Amino acid sequence: MEEIQSQLDHYRSSSSSASSPASRVPSSNFFYLRKPGSLRQPISFEDSPDWEDTDIEVKVDEGGDSINAATTPASPSLSKINSGSLPSPPLPEGAVITRKIAGASIAWKDLTVSIKGKRRYSDKVVKSSNGYALPGTMTVIMGPAKSGKSTLLRALAGRLPNSARMYGEVFVNGTKMRMPYGSYGFVDRETTLIGTLTVREFLYYSALLQLPGFLCQKRSVVEDAIDSMSLGDYANKLIGGHCYMKGLRRGERRRVSIARELVMRPHILFIDEPLYRLDSVSALLMMVTLKKLASTGCTLIFTIYQSSTEVFGLFDRICLLSDGNTLFFGETLACLQHFSNAGFPCPIMQSPSDHFLRAINTEFDRIIAMCKSWQDDHGDMSAVNMDTAVAIRTLEATYRSSTDAAALETMIVKLTEKEGPSLKSKGRVGNIMRVAVLTWRSLLIMSREWKYYWLRLILYMLLALCIGTVFSGLGHSLSSVVTRVAAVFVFVSFTSLLSIAGVPAQMKEIKMYACEESNQHSGAFLFLLGQLFASIPFLFLISISSSLVFYFLVGLRDVFSLLMYFVLNFFTCLLVNEGLVLAVTSIWQDIFWSILTLVSIHVIMILSAGFLRIRSALPGPVWMYPISYLAFHTYSIQGLLENEYIETSFAVGQVRTISGNQALQNVYDISTDNNSKWKNLLVLFLMAVAYRVVVFVLLKFCVRKNIFVRKLFLCKQNTRNPR
Repeated sequence: MEEIQSQLDHYRSSSSSASSPASRVPSSNFFYLRKPGSLRQPISFEDSPDWEDTDIEVKVDEGGDSINAATTPASPSLSKINSGSLPSPPLPEGAVITRKIAGASIAWKDLTVSIKGKRRYSDKVVKSSNGYALPGTMTVIMGPAKSGKSTLLRALAGRLPNSARMYGEVFVNGTKMRMPYGSYGFVDRETTLIGTLTVREFLYYSALLQLPGFLCQKRSVVEDAIDSMSLGDYANKLIGGHCYMKGLRRGERRRVSIARELVMRPHILFIDEPLYRLDSVSALLMMVTLKKLASTGCTLIFTIYQSSTEVFGLFDRICLLSDGNTLFFGETLACLQHFSNAGFPCPIMQSPSDHFLRAINTEFDRIIAMCKSWQDDHGDMSAVNMDTAVAIRTLEATYRSSTDAAALETMIVKLTEKEGPSLKSKGRVGNIMRVAVLTWRSLLIMSREWKYYWLRLILYMLLALCIGTVFSGLGHSLSSVVTRVAAVFVFVSFTSLLSIAGVPAQMKEIKMYACEESNQHSGAFLFLLGQLFASIPFLFLISISSSLVFYFLVGLRDVFSLLMYFVLNFFTCLLVNEGLVLAVTSIWQDIFWSILTLVSIHVIMILSAGFLRIRSALPGPVWMYPISYLAFHTYSIQGLLENEYIETSFAVGQVRTISGNQALQNVYDISTDNNSKWKNLLVLFLMAVAYRVVVFVLLKFCVRKNIFVRKLFLCKQNTRNPR
């Protein structure tokens, strides 16, 4: 410990040249505690590529409480990973632990990102950024709102939207390449979790979707991920809460979203705002957990808006951005020295991150102008006594001429002059297996979420009971035909309209799909198949229960084959309706506009269904062609009436009889063909398929883009007040 303290004193007294990566010594002021016990690596990276001669032999001094690492590095870029400054649990005397530094190094050079404006790519969000990240370290990208933090992170991960263009070079293990599947993980600022699953179930299904191999291996990986993110106490708790069980708080939910990416055992982990909307205690716990994860060898790169002093001390390197420009890249303590050299020393009682943001955030100029009359007797509100724009130019100029910038260039050259082992793509799960997993997961979600189908089942039963009792006791005379047609029309129209209650559940499904598809865990076709297979049992349960209540209360013909057709027709109608709901929800991705659009569509279809006015009498240009032919109500009602009245006759007087088709001529148009009801059923089935095809196209080309734009808009709104 005396050696570490002397190194800390050297840091405090040295100039900014001490920030060179080649001379970095971690501070003992900033640390995290480990519980006593055996030294356990939460996640094994044995399958990760290693640089030559970078094995670390960890020896424990007698009576000491720190781990001293002796390395024989072949590459200077990996020689100073902070494996030796963190407290460790006591080990037997003379014990030697050998483990490999896993992960991968990443370096970027002259990285520029432009976002397409109205006419051309003119808006440069990131400008000529340089930096690197090493295995076993945490590199943070910090800056005020709209400084380009998230854009730089997405550029490094290769996840920029189509509207962005990237210039410059990104090297992974010294090689210019895109990171293959499974070699990296990316955690968005706003992630979608499944609230009706427990933490262990959610991670297990994620493992089934991502990892090939045996189930026992996947269970072991899930348990390792739970231990890595300190989620052992919450493993059997529901994520989003339930009527009888409380859900997780924001901090735990955030760690679950990170654990989902750890299932793949990535070499590099990108996290966008890991402390987003977390209180100080949850933020510190999050960073301590990530520090523990980094100690296993994983390379961590994440963005952050601001942090407390304790959290700031856990960072290894910091990339400070302002309006896309890099104001500093280097060790965290060296950043304090850099600001001091530029004339902006950090006050003793102020958090370093707060001080940095105060110096480079232009919003403070407006605040100071508003609050000049509120300044106390001590004078200015902070140690930065000049205009923010001037401070930014001063910091940028100081950094360009500093030894930190020169050390960065030297390190980038060393990281890129020699190619290390290339990252290999990890195996994927077969499509059949993924469809089965998605189907089973959706079935579990639907069975637990009472708002999904159980509430709709109750509402359908009540509606069928209401309609059936209103139209009960009709008999089978000629005078009952008009009323019975009205009963069928009301049943089909109102039950179809009631399916709008499924919009919130479909919205959750689409958001979950977008989250998993962005990480290549799922696909549009697989998602649709899984969602369809899972919904079929519930839709059939709704159709048969509602049909039985309505069928016998209204008094339709008591023939089993006719009853089964009625159930099948109504079931197919529900399938079409589910596809319509899914398509509209995919377009809007907003509950209010989706419900409004669906209500409008259903009203238009009801008007053209052929009951309020016979279809042959509808105005031709719009209502008859094409609306009446696009309305699934038309085919469902027509098939049900043909099922009831074809091959029937009604007595008129004592001698004359008329067919069921003739009895319906003034009320509804049906065909005289005995097979016409099956043709209508076939049309309904084809419409169900057509809606799914439309949803596939929307999911494939629109959903991910729209969700990214929505997230970008929300980020711009929320980063103004991140706490």
